[in-house]
Amino acid sequence: MIAVFDYGAGNLRSVENTLGELASEYTLVRDSEGLRQASKIILPGVGHFGQMMRALDALAVRETFLERIGAGVPFLGICLGLQALFEASEEAPEARGLGLYEGVVRRFPAGARVPHMGWNELEVRRDSRLLRGLDARPFVYFAHSYYVPENARAAATCTYEVRYTAALEAGNVFGVQFHPEKSGPVGLKIVRNFVELPC
Repeated sequence: MIAVFDYGAGNLRSVENTLGELASEYTLVRDSEGLRQASKIILPGVGHFGQMMRALDALAVRETFLERIGAGVPFLGICLGLQALFEASEEAPEARGLGLYEGVVRRFPAGARVPHMGWNELEVRRDSRLLRGLDARPFVYFAHSYYVPENARAAATCTYEVRYTAALEAGNVFGVQFHPEKSGPVGLKIVRNFVELPC
């Protein structure tokens, strides 16, 4: 069963609609027990990094996310769900990320029009299970003011003022800065690829 984690502020309805269109079985979960029963986990996120991390701590699921990821459960973080995998964010320097990966989420440079909102092009960098079957430069929908710097785990990058990680893939961990649930047929294909991953 796919668990979609509901921390109280995610873009849940559009994610649910996408899974429904794929006829995928899923359940909304809000606690460690739900995460431990999941064969795959999706962490959608919109809003503020600090607010999200405080919500995860209030629900006492920080260690459970790390435990389940460490156990090999496929994980997909969307937007803030990707950013949460890192140590910290300039959006909320006082808040700790999950710290699965080293690094700090950055704000777009001064003078950049933020949020970066709308359609932009991905540059797919390498073979990716999440992005398989897509063109080398597909367009997807973004809405964000902070970004994960380009790194070795980037399966795809995007350029808006700077080049940054638009999709991350490392073993059973996947993350996208864009919103596949708002990216039409391309986004539907990406979610289908995640749903069809072996557990």
